[in-house]
Amino acid sequence: MKSSFFTLISKEFLAEWRQRYALNGMLLYIISTIFVCYLSFNIKNTDLQLVTWNALFWIIILFTSINSIAKSFIQENEGRLLYYYSLASPQHIILSKIVYYGTIMTILSFAGYFFYSFVMGNPIQDLTMFALVVLLASFGLSSALTMLSGIASKAPNSTSLIAILSFPVLLPLLLVIIKASKNAMDGINRSLYMDDILLLVAINAIIVAVSYMLFPYLWRS
Repeated sequence: MKSSFFTLISKEFLAEWRQRYALNGMLLYIISTIFVCYLSFNIKNTDLQLVTWNALFWIIILFTSINSIAKSFIQENEGRLLYYYSLASPQHIILSKIVYYGTIMTILSFAGYFFYSFVMGNPIQDLTMFALVVLLASFGLSSALTMLSGIASKAPNSTSLIAILSFPVLLPLLLVIIKASKNAMDGINRSLYMDDILLLVAINAIIVAVSYMLFPYLWRS
């Protein structure tokens, strides 16, 4: 059973490597979006406020994650899903998707952060905690969107459905992410907002646990 889990993960990475245009397209999307924001705010003439810098960064990451992860189950045809059904357990399938897209989203988030800080400035005081928030946010967004993609794939108009379902699910997670990252930007004593970090870890754990328990019922349908 463990071998099937790692086989599924390696399959995802091999498929991505063979079709590198998808990852390259997402990198181009996030870079072009940041560049448009740079031109819109005219950074050379105005200083961007910290709250605006933080909110704009996470809006870019949010839309990047939706565009890159929403297709995780939607793009799979019925024949391939049936083959997966006979190959591995549904728990391994959903966990492999979460690990894969969490890794991809982490790469995109840090790549976006480096380019964003290059063109928009880097006002972050505590880089270590901000990097931790980015890591937890990447896996949290990927976990939630992967499960939502599985739900939306069972219904018609799945692309529109995932946009509707994602808002109430991602909003609490996004609020915690923005609050924790803003504290890291201000360089506040870590003990004062460690509860937000632990809450972010707990939300990630809950999303993964719920996906692990409920996905088999969704898979059988």
